[in-house]
Amino acid sequence: MLLKRIYDDRLAQASYLVACEHSRVALIVDPNRNIEQYVAAASRDNVRIIAVTETHIHADFVSGSRDLAAHTDAQLYLSNAGGPDWKYAFAHDANAELLSDGSTFLVGDVRVDAVHTPGHTPEHLTFLLTDTSTAAVPMGAITGDFIFVGDVGRPDLLERAAGQSGTMEASARQLFRSVQAFKTHPDYLQLWPGHGAGSACGKALGAMPQSTLGYEKIFNWALAETDEASFIRAVLAGQPEPPAYFATMKRMNRDGTPPPPTSLPRVSTGAEVAKALNDGAIVVDTRLISAFTAGYARGTTSIPRNKSFLTWSGALLPYDRPVFFIGASDDASRRSLALDLSLIGIDAIAGVLPVEELDDLIAVTGVAQIEEAAQETAAAKRNATTLDVRTRAEYNDGHIPGALNIPLPELQSRLDEVPDGDIVVQCQHGSRSVIAASILQREGRSGVMNMPGGFAEWERNG
Repeated sequence: MLLKRIYDDRLAQASYLVACEHSRVALIVDPNRNIEQYVAAASRDNVRIIAVTETHIHADFVSGSRDLAAHTDAQLYLSNAGGPDWKYAFAHDANAELLSDGSTFLVGDVRVDAVHTPGHTPEHLTFLLTDTSTAAVPMGAITGDFIFVGDVGRPDLLERAAGQSGTMEASARQLFRSVQAFKTHPDYLQLWPGHGAGSACGKALGAMPQSTLGYEKIFNWALAETDEASFIRAVLAGQPEPPAYFATMKRMNRDGTPPPPTSLPRVSTGAEVAKALNDGAIVVDTRLISAFTAGYARGTTSIPRNKSFLTWSGALLPYDRPVFFIGASDDASRRSLALDLSLIGIDAIAGVLPVEELDDLIAVTGVAQIEEAAQETAAAKRNATTLDVRTRAEYNDGHIPGALNIPLPELQSRLDEVPDGDIVVQCQHGSRSVIAASILQREGRSGVMNMPGGFAEWERNG
């Protein structure tokens, strides 16, 4: 058996290629929308993709399972274990074979056994892999968002992201029972999880790419906990706010994803973008925070093109209207931008303004600059509101006295809670606060200041 992990740092997400070396056929598990990477991986290993599946209906990226299966003429396998609300609406049209607990299929000599492991989602499956050419028992499991290195999948997303009220505790109870049942497998069982550190699908994911069940029994708090009530309290406590786009991803991946865009985003002019801003369009400046704070076009929003770009784009950008971007505009950069955003279903890119032409936009809209507020300045401005845009868990662990906590993903929907007057925006280190400050200024708020060092510096100087 051949197993390759295909990891996307932008999503902290792992897909897997599982192949039979004897018959040179392969299965892809949990592909994202960039299906070319899986075709290329199979070509490098001289194997043919004959099967495609996924562990569950994903919330943090657009699934590529259906497109990949169609592109490679492979059999698509989908979970049928989630009940009426969590069935794939396109399964029949895609000629998918439906899996439930105990379902089995072969990829050459590799046997794949589906185990229903609900809790993170109702339909979640874990796949046990057995190399039947050398063994009669599984050597490992692709666990998706069930068991991570050091953590388990969060059970609150149905309620907090998909809007199914009252489901968190029931899902947590299901997750506890799934964990207890899965612990009966041998300690040598290798575990290959669907996410690494940085994913919002758990709260304390480890960075190691794989583990074993025996190791996790000792060092993973969720597998070590044997009391159901204690497990439920612990797994629900301190979960980060799910990005707003998770609900959209859930619907899209359940009901059927549209084909990805094939054309490059067009290059825009300063005059065009200025008119769009005047008409209420969203314009995203993708430069680094330091460049943005030095001067930017009025009304634009800062979302720097770093490892958190997709997280904040999904949390803050609309899905129902086109968005303009400011950044590198060569063909490769525009193609990369479009591919990245397509991974979270943002396909409507109105245009890209070359960063070299930013002065043309500024000439029409005017230059804005976020004032930097030192900690002593913030304290001295007795009438200023200190706005803390960190997560609730971060805020509860320690905060500036009197600070108003509105997590960044919720800011746009809670703008009416921000008092009039001067505002000092802070996060942990000063990055999220710039994004938040740009949103406040875009909405017409004046007297907005950013605390560059954030809470960490305030605490050091405290």
